[in-house]
Amino acid sequence: MSAHRILRRLLALLLCLALLAGGLWWGLASALPDTFYITGNGGLRIASMPWVAAREREDGVTAAGSARQDTSCNVTLALFGAIPLKTVRAVQTEARTVQVCGTPFGVKMFSDGVLVVAFSDQYTGLGAENPAKEAGLRLGDLIVSAGGRPVRSNEELNQAITAAGGQPLDIVYRRDGNQHTTVLTPVEDVTAGVYRAGVWVRDSSAGIGTMTFLDPANGTFAGLGHAISDVDTGADITLLSGEIVPVTITGCAKGTAGSPGALRGEFSAAAAGTVLANDATGVYGRYIGPAAGQNCPVLQPQEIALGEAELWTTVQGGAPQRYSVRIEQVNMTSSDPNRNLLVRVTDPDLLAATGGIIQGMSGSPIVQNGRLVGAVTHVLVNDPARGYGIFATTMLQKADGVA
Repeated sequence: MSAHRILRRLLALLLCLALLAGGLWWGLASALPDTFYITGNGGLRIASMPWVAAREREDGVTAAGSARQDTSCNVTLALFGAIPLKTVRAVQTEARTVQVCGTPFGVKMFSDGVLVVAFSDQYTGLGAENPAKEAGLRLGDLIVSAGGRPVRSNEELNQAITAAGGQPLDIVYRRDGNQHTTVLTPVEDVTAGVYRAGVWVRDSSAGIGTMTFLDPANGTFAGLGHAISDVDTGADITLLSGEIVPVTITGCAKGTAGSPGALRGEFSAAAAGTVLANDATGVYGRYIGPAAGQNCPVLQPQEIALGEAELWTTVQGGAPQRYSVRIEQVNMTSSDPNRNLLVRVTDPDLLAATGGIIQGMSGSPIVQNGRLVGAVTHVLVNDPARGYGIFATTMLQKADGVA
């Protein structure tokens, strides 16, 4: 082989190595958020990335005329403390403690409007017609008024349709966060002799979830880790009012690959709180039930380590048990807050009872070394032993906003 060919291959190899190193550098840098919140005086350390270390520090600057020292500073994170990856902002924040629960609760919610969940053709003198479809309505639309009157129940929508008597009816609805107006003309169903719109709607929802924590300082609760959505359309319920009640778990359907299981339980008649927010990060509100939970500090995302942890959840009765899990991934830059953590159930008792993570366990706290790190949000359908979780700090921030 000629020296020229050897040189070309060597240069190609070096180029590949450079591209590989560049891709690794970019991947590590993009996995680091722009801002970290730190508690105490231990500095910035990333437990899930022990090979990344803070190399430099630039003190915060006080604005002219201000008597208060800035509690943030710039920190350069470097690979093995030598190769700079990214300069981030480290903000000093107060350490928080909450009462970690893991207890089941029932949620009853009424929507701020009625949700379109199905269509049905109406048989008229002209044949099959569907006024709702012809008006442009779709599954998941939220009807908020009809004929100039607010609509917050199935009955109110039916009253507006009947009152129209076959005349055009202004319908105001919400879709993807935007409000729209359309005109719907009810038709007379010849089989029943009444005017109808050809649409099925739902005005309420109920289900079982798990309480993540209570914040006694504000009298608030946080649970579920994701929004309550309609079972048919998948649309998040727009909250008008709601309450939570205690639940006793009576059994479960075990989860298997491709078939998520579910907890079964009995609702209590006694209210334990009022729902104030149905958010993408969970269900929040005012708590009026008995004292519950164990005081635990809340970990910041960079303090969460890969490895062993506990899942506090209830699969029988009303009291939580602690089960072993493994944190396999900590994603601090995910655009989806419900998928910041990836956990695997390793506890043989929980696997035997439920097959892993099942419906109703959403909101179950994930605790590492006596500190709250997050809550379970979703199960991997084809691998029920694994599931996603949300950071506890994300839920606490929302709970503070509700308070």
